[in-house]
Amino acid sequence: MKHAFTVLLLGVTLSAFGQASVAYYPFNNIITVSSNADRAFWFDGRLQTNTIFGSLSTTLCPMVNVSRKSQVNFYTGLGVRFNALNGIDDRDILEGYSLHVGARIKPLTFMPNLRVAFEIAPYSRKDFKTGNLQSFLGLVYQFSKRK
Repeated sequence: MKHAFTVLLLGVTLSAFGQASVAYYPFNNIITVSSNADRAFWFDGRLQTNTIFGSLSTTLCPMVNVSRKSQVNFYTGLGVRFNALNGIDDRDILEGYSLHVGARIKPLTFMPNLRVAFEIAPYSRKDFKTGNLQSFLGLVYQFSKRK
């Protein structure tokens, strides 16, 4: 319930900014705030929400739309993950890097601002010695400017 409230609060705040989007990936406990994902180049910021005091992992991702169709956008981008809380106990703030490949699909033609996002993202720690393959599935709401 607290995640839904957070998404709603972010959505109301961002609606004033125009063409931003908010996404929630419930299986990964991640909230994202993006610029207009319908443009050729866009920016995505991700915040891990499963713990507040243990980790504030944040990922910043510049994205590029590879293919833009009426019902789906395919995109890719590089991500840099950092954690501001690591500085408290003298650990490096930089955690690692990721490569995001995904799609934002508009499943309902009568609600074009509601989208389903699916992503595959290989992730590597900053030393490139370990990593994993992450997958994301979530809902996105793309705000649009009033006409």
